Amino acid sequence: MIARRRWHTVNRFKRQNALEVHNIDNIEDKISNLPDSILHHILSYLPTRDVVGTCILSTRWKNLWTCVENIDFDDSLLYSSGIFGYPVNVTCFMHFVQRVLQLREESDIKKFRLSCRVCFSASHVCLWILAAIRHNVKELDLCLFVEEPFMLPQCVFSSKTLTSLKLEMNCVLELPASTFFPFLRTLHLCLVTFRDDSSTQRLFSGCPMLRELAILDCEWMNLKHVAISISTLKSLTIDDLPFFGSTDDLNGCEIKIDAASLSFLKYSGYLSNEIYLYNLSPSVYASIHIPILYEKRNQIAFRAVKLFRGLHKINAARISSRAIESLFIADIEKDRLPVFYNLMHLELSMELENHTIGPLKELLQCLPKLQSLHFSEGFAPCMRLCEDDWNLGSVPSCFLSSLKTVTYTNFHGNDTEISFLRNLVNNAIVLEKLNIVCSKIRFGDPKKQKEVKVQLQSLQRGSVSCAIKFM
Repeated sequence: MIARRRWHTVNRFKRQNALEVHNIDNIEDKISNLPDSILHHILSYLPTRDVVGTCILSTRWKNLWTCVENIDFDDSLLYSSGIFGYPVNVTCFMHFVQRVLQLREESDIKKFRLSCRVCFSASHVCLWILAAIRHNVKELDLCLFVEEPFMLPQCVFSSKTLTSLKLEMNCVLELPASTFFPFLRTLHLCLVTFRDDSSTQRLFSGCPMLRELAILDCEWMNLKHVAISISTLKSLTIDDLPFFGSTDDLNGCEIKIDAASLSFLKYSGYLSNEIYLYNLSPSVYASIHIPILYEKRNQIAFRAVKLFRGLHKINAARISSRAIESLFIADIEKDRLPVFYNLMHLELSMELENHTIGPLKELLQCLPKLQSLHFSEGFAPCMRLCEDDWNLGSVPSCFLSSLKTVTYTNFHGNDTEISFLRNLVNNAIVLEKLNIVCSKIRFGDPKKQKEVKVQLQSLQRGSVSCAIKFM
C-alpha cells in the first residue's frame, strides 16, 4: 500500500515537472523581440562589463552590445581586495577594454566614461581615449588616478564633437598650444593643477558655447590672473574645499568672472583666490559658503566683501553662517558691504551659533526688500541666549515693509528658539506665514510638542494676519 502511494506521488511529480518545462518552452521572450534601438537604449544604462555579458543569452543578443552608444569602464573593483602593483586582474581589465573597443562596430559613441589608474600603462589609456575621439564621442568622462606626469592626447582639446568633458586627475593639466571646443556645453575639472596663466586662459577662452562650468578642488597656486568671460555660461561652481595648505597659500590668484547669462553660482572655499564678479543679472541664484581661518580672518573678510559686492543685484541667495560672519569681522569697515536692494529670498544653510547672531542682524539691515527668510538648519543645540540678545536695536526695514514668509527648520522647542521666534513675530509687522518644521530626532515627545505649539500660537504678533504653521 505504501509502495503504491509512493509510485503515484513520483508519477504526479514527473507530470508536473513536464508540464512546467512545456510551459516555459512556450513562454514568449518579449524582451528579445523588441527593436534593436530600444534594446540599445536599455543597455546604455548598464556598465559595459554587464552589457558585453548579454552576448551569451542567445544568438539574438550575440552582437547587440557592439552598437551600444554608451561605454563605461571602471577598474575600481580590482582594488577592493587590497592587492596593488600589477595583478593579473589589471591585465584582464586592459585586455577587456581593448577587445571591447576593437570588436564594437564603427558607429559613433555618445558617452565614454573611463575610471582607472594610469600607472599600469599610460600609453594604453591614451589609446583608449583616442578611440573614443575617433568615434566622435559627445560626452567624455575621465577619472584618472595618476602617480607620474601624464598628458592627455592633444586631440581631446580640439574635438569638434564633444559637448561634455569631465576631467578628474590628480596632476598638472597639460594643455596644447591650441585649445578650442566649438560645441562644448559642460566642463568639469576636478583635482587638476593649473599649469600657468596663459594655458588656463586658453582653456576658458576656447569654449565659446559653454553653459556649465565646475572647478572642484583644483590647485590655482601657479596662477596670478585669469578671466572667465563666457557670454553663454549659465552655471558656475567653484569648490576650493578642503584646505590642506598653510595660511601663506592665501596669496592665490585674481579671478575675474564676467558672465551676463549666469543663472546659478556656487562658491565654497576659504577665498584663497580673489574673486571679482561682473555683469551678473538679478536672476542669478547664489550659494556661498566661506569657512573662517582665524589666522587670516581679516584677509578673508576683505575678499568676502569684494565677492558679495559683485552679487549686489541678485534676488535670491543661500549663504552659510560662516560666510555671514566673514562679512562682519570687527577689524573691517562695515559700510563696505553694499545694500542688496534686489535680494528677496534668503536661505541660511548652516546651524546658527551664538557668534552668528550679531553678523546676521547686521546683514538684515542690508536687505531692505527681503520677502522670505529660511533657517534651513535652525540653531545649534549648544546655543543659549537670553531675551536681550535678540534686541535688534534698529529694526531692519524689511521687517517693517516686505518680510512675508519665515521658515524655521530643525526646530527643537527649546527656550532659545522660542525667544527668537517671539522677537521675530513681534517685530515683523507684515509677516504672513511662520512655517516651523520640527526636528524628529530631538523633539519626539508628543506632550512637549503640544505644549510648545500652544505657547507659540499664543505669541503676541506684530502682524494680525500672521499664521503660524507646524510642518
